[in-house]
Formats: sequence, structure tokens, C-alpha cells
Amino acid sequence: MTKYIFVTGGVVSSLGKGLAASSIGCLLEARGARVQMMKLDPYINVDPGTMSPFQHGECYVTDDGAETDLDLGHYERFTGAKLTKANNWTSGRIYLSVIEKERRGDYLGKTIQVIPHITDEIKTAVRAVAEKDSPDVLIVEIGGTVGDIESLPFMEAIRQLGNEEGKNNAIFVHVTLVPYIAAAGELKTKPTQHSVRELREIGIAPDILLCRSDRPLSLDLRRKIALFCNVQENAVISALDVSTIYEVPLAFHEQSLDSLIVEDLHLTEQFPNVDLKKWRELVATIKEPSEGAVKIAIVGKYVEFEDSYKSLREALTHAGVANNLKVNVNWIESEGLIDDKNYENRLQDYDAILVPGGFGKRGISGMLRAIKYARKSGTPFFGICLGMQTACIEFARNVCGLRDADSTEFNADTPFPIIFKLRDLVDIEELGGTMRLGAWQCELKEGSLAREIYHNSPEISERHRHRYEFNPEFRQVLEKEGLIISGISPDGKFVEMIELPKDAHPFFVGCQFHPEYKSKPLNAHPLFVSFVKAAHENRLNSENLKDDVSSDKQIEMPERAAVAGEE
Repeated sequence: MTKYIFVTGGVVSSLGKGLAASSIGCLLEARGARVQMMKLDPYINVDPGTMSPFQHGECYVTDDGAETDLDLGHYERFTGAKLTKANNWTSGRIYLSVIEKERRGDYLGKTIQVIPHITDEIKTAVRAVAEKDSPDVLIVEIGGTVGDIESLPFMEAIRQLGNEEGKNNAIFVHVTLVPYIAAAGELKTKPTQHSVRELREIGIAPDILLCRSDRPLSLDLRRKIALFCNVQENAVISALDVSTIYEVPLAFHEQSLDSLIVEDLHLTEQFPNVDLKKWRELVATIKEPSEGAVKIAIVGKYVEFEDSYKSLREALTHAGVANNLKVNVNWIESEGLIDDKNYENRLQDYDAILVPGGFGKRGISGMLRAIKYARKSGTPFFGICLGMQTACIEFARNVCGLRDADSTEFNADTPFPIIFKLRDLVDIEELGGTMRLGAWQCELKEGSLAREIYHNSPEISERHRHRYEFNPEFRQVLEKEGLIISGISPDGKFVEMIELPKDAHPFFVGCQFHPEYKSKPLNAHPLFVSFVKAAHENRLNSENLKDDVSSDKQIEMPERAAVAGEE
């Protein structure tokens, strides 16, 4: 019988409910339990696919092509849970499902109301995951903050679920804030008291409180919170800021959070012991790697909000662990390189350059400058999705001489559409859920660097999220000048990976898919591992080479004069 843990948040948003839920899942798996996870988001959007990265952060993609909340990325990184579209529901998706049923006549003429119809739909979605995967524990995170109008149906639904499942089969974990007031010189518990009171007014009595703060909670403070919030003293857990998110499960374990949970759910006899050896080694390596550090520039469009590239940043951390290195990331706004006359000197400080995914024309010229610099200087380069597309455009313009080469996303009238809209989407203008999404197979070219990176596997599976593709009409032109098409879809339709010859560049790789979605802290993705390794080798061996960037001696493919299409 599946047990349930419902995770809610109070006081303010961005307290780290997703990390808290993921850490609980990590601890339960370390005890041997089978864990599954869900996120219920109160916003009206059907999914995050059309939401701005500046507002919502990264849109995470599952194997089945669901565009989901970024917290699902944390769930998959911290646990072994395999997630699908069933693991992320929004208000928009819930209401859409109910409305579609009403239109079909499924409700036989009944008046449709929030209670019971919307709440029943939410409960059905939660129970469907439990029934399908049969986990020992299903952890359900509720997005937003207690008191938000839009979250009330979800709160009511989990209140009902808690009652229906019974005390020892469902518990409530509330993440709250204990702020430090500098003027008073002390931590204040009142916001937590108000948050819990509001939760209790809804009918939910939290069993465990995870109290976020920037300093430890004293014993007196814990007792005060326990007294006023009607929880056991040992159920007041300090959720301190830590140097790495992967330290959170260890910090919780030190306060016996996992023991408390299995005791509350009557699972102690079933899962009595915990094994966190590998997780401790992971954290130790992140904090004090033995091989030094590398400095990587991420040249992107949304760098002002790092959550836009959450999985990417974590994948680089994982790769650092695999190489026993600290990966220092510098975020460079691609627009800032467009008018920077000294951009080469700016990029010269980095051991490697990564251009990530994105949409729209803004900042593309800056990305092209960064890619050209990486190609000519021999600096390790990794292009992901849009990064691969812009790498192809840069190569077409500056090596093949097609100076007006472009993507139809940026210039519909380009004479050389190296990148164009997916052929399957030519007559489709809707944006939501219409991209090439989810896991697709890719065949790797024998003898290529890509195949070597994937341990000589002839075929791989990676997750995609793109609306534009490489134009096969230009494949021969680019290959003639030295570009290697190292990965294609099994049907030969899509170009999935490109690279430069090993004797011309130490590491220049682009992929149409998003490998960051599949990287895990204890199982780093091979593309990132190889990229970080190349950065380290560049740091050790290319000091003199970087002093001679302007001569371009290290690159063997000469740039050609422009051909037709140049103004």
C-alpha cells in the first residue's frame, strides 16, 4: 500500500520545496524504499512550455515529451524516479480535463463545481501515479504558497486525501521561513506561526516543519515553534542554507528527518537502515575536489535568471565530480558580446565555452562571436540545441563563405537557410506542445568523437525540445569544408550531432538534444564529463596557444571569402 507525503510551503515562494521534497525522496531511497514524486502547480497555464524562462525558470522535459516544472529535474536527479506527464499537473490542465469531460457529457448534466469535481480530478491524478507505479512512498509537492487563491483547490484535495488514507498512511510536511531581523539581532518565528495557522484553517495540520533560515535554530526557538504550531519538538527541522544543494539530504539526516518520517508512516521495520556513503562522497568531492578547477563561460540568452539553465548548471557540477574538479561557471549575456570590441580578450580567460538552448533572435550575433572565437582559438566548445544550430550557421558563414547563412527563425528571407522550421510543423502555428519533444533515438557515426564519448555506443536516446532543425540541403556543403555530421536520427531525417575533426580542434561538439536533462549527480552525462575534461586539458596545456589567438595557427580549415548572398 502506497504511503503519501504532501509537501507545502508558506510565508514566501522560492523556499526550496522542490529540493526539500527531493531530499526526502533521496533519504527514503537510501533506506531502500521505492519512491515516486509529483508536482501540483496552481498556475492556469496547461504546462510551462510557453512560459518565459525569466518568470518560471527552466522548462524540464521528460522522456515521454512532457514539458514540466523545473522541480521535476530535481526529483530525477535526487532519486531514481522515472517521471512522465502524469507527474506534473497544473490548474490549467486540471480544469481543462474537467471542462472536456463536461463538454462530452460525462457528468450527466450535473452542475460542475470546484468541490467535488475539481478536487476529485486532482485526487484522481495523484492516485493514478500511485496505482501505476506502486511506490512505497509517493511524495506530492504543492506549488505556490499557503494562502494563494489559486492553490486552494489543491490544498482541499490533499486535505481530503489525508483523511481518506488515514493518519499512518499520509503525512504533511510544511516548508516555512524563519527570518533573521538584523535590527533586532534575532530570528523571528511569527511568520511561521501565521503560516501554520493559515494551513490549519484550511484543515491541514502539519506533522513536520522544515524551517528555512540562514543560521541555526536554537533549542529554545525550536521549542517555541513546536509549542505554537502544535507539532513535536523533534519535528521542527532546521533547513539551513548550504554550500551545495546535494548537502541538503545529509543535513536533514543529521536531524533524523528520515527516521521521523518512516516512524510516522509505520515503515521503520520495513526500512530500518540508511546508506548514504556514496552521497557523502559526492558532497565531499564537490566541496574539495583533488584535481583543481576549471572556468567555463556559458554564453546564453537568459543568464540574468540562472534557474533558466538549472539542469545545465547541475550537469556541469556532476561532470566536475566525475573529473574530481570544481567547475566555476561564469554567465555571459550573449547580447553583451555584440558591441564589445574586446570580446576576444573577455573570452580568453575561460577554459571552455558553452552555448545553451533558447528561442528568438535576441543575442544571436553574440553567440556567433563566441562560437567563432572558440573555433579559431581551439577553445573547447559545446553547443546545445540552439547552440548547435548557431554553430552550424557560424561554420556556414565563416568557413563555407555563405555570409548570409541564417535560421529562418531569425531571418525568414535568408538565401542560405541552414536552419529552418521542423518540416512536421510547416503549417502549425500553435506554440504549446507542438515542438519535437521527449526521447528520440540517435545513431552515432563510427570513428567520431561523439561515438567515443558515448563509450562506442552505435545508438543513443536523448531528450529533445526544439522547433527548428538543420536543413539537409546544406549537409553536403558543410561536410565538404570539414564539418562532421556525427549523429543522425535512425530514419536519416534529423541531424542530431555535429563536430569538428579531432586533428583540427580538441573539442568542438554540438547536439540538437538536451543531455542535461539526463545527468545525475552519481551518474554524470558523458557529454558533460568529456567537455569538462577537455576544459581541464585546455587549462593545463593551452597557455601559450591562447597568447597567439590572432594568428589562428592551430586551426587547419581556412576561412573562405564570401560567396553569393553577401551584401
